[in-house]
Formats: sequence, structure tokens, C-alpha cells
Amino acid sequence: MATSEAGGRVAPVLVFACGNPSRGDDALGPAFIDRVEALLADEIRQGELELLTDFQLQAEHALDLVGREQVVFVDASVACAAPFTWTEVQPARDVTWSTHVMSPAAVLATFRAIDDREPPPCRVLAIRGQAFELGAPLSAPAADHLAAAVDFFVGWLAARAGGRAAAGAAAADESRRG
Repeated sequence: MATSEAGGRVAPVLVFACGNPSRGDDALGPAFIDRVEALLADEIRQGELELLTDFQLQAEHALDLVGREQVVFVDASVACAAPFTWTEVQPARDVTWSTHVMSPAAVLATFRAIDDREPPPCRVLAIRGQAFELGAPLSAPAADHLAAAVDFFVGWLAARAGGRAAAGAAAADESRRG
């Protein structure tokens, strides 16, 4: 697990990956975190990005959303199109008998229930996997999908940061005029 290192300030962007590194392509989430951590070490150190990983989402993870501007959930999927899908997620209760495993939508619904406000904007980055056997390594197609997903995310984060920098410069310019 990697975290923001910005001395008490909550990083505006949280990436939360799920998966089991011992189950073949189920390792896509943790592998995503490992690659992003290496590529975006400066952003993590500066407190702009926080990375978390766990085997599965649980109700307690709703607390990790507090103070965020954007949350991205990353997980392997056999149902998404290759190489990955990038979708917005809204709060929704899961129709399950247990809180042992939750969907990102259910985590958002839990946040709304405990914090009495809307959760931050959230997206799911589902990376296509195909082989989930215990003890198996990441499959070659999944490794290719992972590389595409990491490239996409790094570009998205850079565009987001550029947009924030431009908005900040415009606000500073407006305050100087005003």
C-alpha cells in the first residue's frame, strides 16, 4: 500500500485498487498500483495522489473517500471490453446478504449514509482479465491490458492537473483584475 506523503493533508485524488496478487489476472489491481506508484512518485510525494490497495472493498473503505476531489476504483474484470473500461459510478446499495464484499457503488452509498452528503466524483477503471487461477502469474493479454490502462490513467491525471493549473491561473488573473 502506498499513500500520499503530504503531511496530514488528504490527497485530492485517491486510487483504490482491489485484487489478489496470488490469483493470476486478479492481480491487475495491485499491479496497477505498483506501476502507478513508480511512475507518479513525485505526485504522491507532493500529496496530489494517494494509492490504496486491498483484496476487496468493504464498508470501512467509505472513510477513505472523505476530503477527496476524485476517486478511481481499479479492478480486474472478465465482463469489460478489452483492454479496459472507464466508467462513472454513482451511489447504489448492493443487493447482497453480506458486507464482506462490496461494489464501488455500494461504498459510495455507504459514504453518503455515514457522512450525510454526496461522495466525491468516482470512476471505475475495469481492466480486462481472463485467467484467475490460484498461483498463476498475470496472463500475457492481461499484462498488455494493464499497460494500456496505466498509460490511459497517467494521461488522464496529467490532463486533470493541467486543467486545475489553468483554472487556478485564471482565478489568480481574475483576482488581480478585480
